[in-house]
Order: sequence, then C-alpha cells, then structure tokens
Amino acid sequence: MRWLSLILALALAPAATLAAEHEVAPGAGSLARAIAGAAPGDVLKLAGGVHAGPVTIDRPLTITGSRDAVVDGQGQGTVITIEAPDVRLEGFSVTGSGMVNQDLDSGIKIRKGADRAQVLRLALTGNMHGVDVHGGHDAQVIGNQITGTQVLHMNERGNGVYVWNSPGTVVEGNTIRYGRDGIFSNTSADSFYRNNLFLDLRFAVHFMYTRNTEVSGNISVGNHLGYAIMFSDRPVIRNNLSLGDREHGIMLNYANSGDVSGNLVRGGARKCLFIYNAHKNLIYDNRFQDCGIGIHFTAGSERNVLTGNAFLGNREQVKYVGTRHMEWSLEGRGNYWSDHPAFDLNGDGIADGSYRPNDLMDHILWSQPAAALLTGSPAVQLIRWSQSNFPATLPGGVRDSAPLMQPLAIPVPDDIAAMEAAVAGRWDKGNFDDFDAENLTSH
Repeated sequence: MRWLSLILALALAPAATLAAEHEVAPGAGSLARAIAGAAPGDVLKLAGGVHAGPVTIDRPLTITGSRDAVVDGQGQGTVITIEAPDVRLEGFSVTGSGMVNQDLDSGIKIRKGADRAQVLRLALTGNMHGVDVHGGHDAQVIGNQITGTQVLHMNERGNGVYVWNSPGTVVEGNTIRYGRDGIFSNTSADSFYRNNLFLDLRFAVHFMYTRNTEVSGNISVGNHLGYAIMFSDRPVIRNNLSLGDREHGIMLNYANSGDVSGNLVRGGARKCLFIYNAHKNLIYDNRFQDCGIGIHFTAGSERNVLTGNAFLGNREQVKYVGTRHMEWSLEGRGNYWSDHPAFDLNGDGIADGSYRPNDLMDHILWSQPAAALLTGSPAVQLIRWSQSNFPATLPGGVRDSAPLMQPLAIPVPDDIAAMEAAVAGRWDKGNFDDFDAENLTSH
C-alpha cells in the first residue's frame, strides 16, 4: 500500500516539481532553439551577452537572467511574444523591437490565452511599446525599468505598458520614462495600477473605456498630463502624486461613479482637476495647489460630491461654466479655500461664512475674454459690490456652505521632491512637442 501511495503521489505531482533547468548561451538562434526544445514548466537561464530575437513562447516556461543578458529583437516586430499561459520572465534586458506603431511592436507582447503571465524586474529599453498586454488575463507587470523612445513626435511613440481587453492585470512598482503614455488602458476592466513612477511622458496614466480599475500610489513628475480618466466607469484614483505636470493633474472626461481621493496635484499644471461631462464621482480629501485653475468644472457634470479637499494658491480656485447651483459640501463638511477670509468663532473647524468662488463678472469674462479690459472699471466694481451685499443677485454657480479652516497635508518623500524641483519651470520654455490636451481627438 505504501508503494501504491507513492506511485499515485508522483503521478499527480505538479509539473513544476519535474521541471528541468537549461543554461542558454548567447548567439543567433540559441534562445529560439532552447524554447523549442524545452518541456512545459522548464526554466531557461540566460547567460550574459546578446540573445537574438524575435522569439515566441508557446508553452509554459520560466526565462530568467541578469541585466547583462540582453534579448535583442534586431528591429523586427515584437521581441518576445507570449502565447501560452503561466509564462514567467524575470531579470534580463529586452531591446530592439520594430518601430511600427500600428502593429504594436513591443518589447513583450502577451496575447489572448496567455493568462497569468509574469513580467518581473526586466529592463526594457528603446522599444516602440514596452509591454503590450493584449488579451491575456491576470497578467503581472511588476518592478520593471521601462525606457521608451524619443526619436518620434510624442503622439507617434508607443506606451510603456499598453493594456487592451485584459482583465485582472496588475502593473506595479515600475519606473516608466519617455515614449507616449506610461500606462494606456483601453477597453479593459478589473485591473490594478499601483506604485509606479512616471517621467517625461505625454500622460502618466490614460484610460479609455475601462471599468472598475484602480490607480493608486503612483507618482507623475514633469509629464504633459498626470492622470487622464476618459470614458470609464467606477475608476478608483487614490493616493497619487502629480508634481509639475503641464496641463492637468487629474482629468475626468466622461468618467462616472469614481472614487478620487487622497491625491496631491501641485505646481505647473494649467488645471489641477478638470471635470468634463463626468457624473456621480466622489472627490474627497485631495490637495490641489499652485495651479492656474484649481478645478475646472464644465459640460453638464452632475451629482458629483466634493468634500474635504484643499485648494491652495491657485490663480483661480474654481472655473465653473454653467448656470446650475452647485453645493460643494457634504454632511456639514466642505473644503479648504486659501483665499477665503474666514472666521470660526465656535472653534469647530468649520468657517462661519460660506464660500462663493465666482460671480457674474467671472462668467462674463469666461465667455467674453475681451471684457477683461473693464475689470477695474467703476461699473464692474459696482456689480461685484451689489452681488456681495445682495446674494440673491448671484448667478448659478458653486457654493461651499461649510468651508474648512485648515487644509489637509499630503507629504512628498524627499527623493520625489528633488525630482519635482528638477522639473520646475520646464514648461516656461515652451517645449510642448505636438500635444494639445484640449483636443480630445488627439488622445
């Protein structure tokens, strides 16, 4: 009976316990031959040197190596294509993809059916797209250094990580620089993008037609736009930093039922937060600081809740284009406004007077910019005096009935603050490449 039990245990043992390890020497064709000769579950260890690609992995394998082991696609298509489930790539370098964007040439491509792929701690340099998760479920892209190309106009480059129709994807702890967008998630769902660092990109994170996806703990420094959440349902945008980004720190465009909380947008951006036709979002405990406009709210956005946010030092705190009356407090807790000369006689932390950021003249100036010539005229001053003394004459707009007396603080680590300081004033030089954030067709 003991022998029978042993035989059954061996027969039922996972394939991984029987896996073999193979050393792969550099050279033309050696990696492709090693893959073709490997059994499912085997481990291929790449020696230092150049391993010629492109290659396709059509069975469950683990491929590992140090950074001086380089898989080079020699400018032909995708360097490594994964077509089988349970493939793991770890530690080595990948370079030399083709440069045909419409073919999604990439360093790594994870195709439909290649579920549970792991791309771990690779150095992906100079590829059109870094990692293209193209249909595989539950992929993990973790701890990689992804450096894109700078040779084309920004809109013509590839993305650091491109996620298409790949639910369950986790993109975590990567450093992504250059190229087009850091993470571009298109027609995908139920994914997590966490603790990544984005530098010198068009968008740090870009959503199109996603649902139920979380973006948390990420850092965007000196990009054209931080977090662009477009045509998406139930996004979670939490505890991210946007430092010195040019256009918007966070953009909600046709994004609904989202949770936007704990984020810091500071410096450089024309708009800390831009809300365009976005509905039923809960926006709370964020800090929006030193932007041209703290929040631009337009295009019929309704039933959004704003509470506990801090608006500090923005040249214009709120730009609301509309005639509805909007209340920006919840259950007796509003937001902090650095330009609100408030008193708190009972010491409950809530200002005794409400806050109105805009008046009738602001609406006129937004629709008729030439009217700015009259800003200091007696007629304009009389209109503003009348509205401040007779609130019934105010147009529809934003009101915070319970402004906070103190702003929340969101700390920035010293090393990240040094990166922020390094890009300060970058956009004053006018180096905008070919990107226009307001032209939604360019997204």
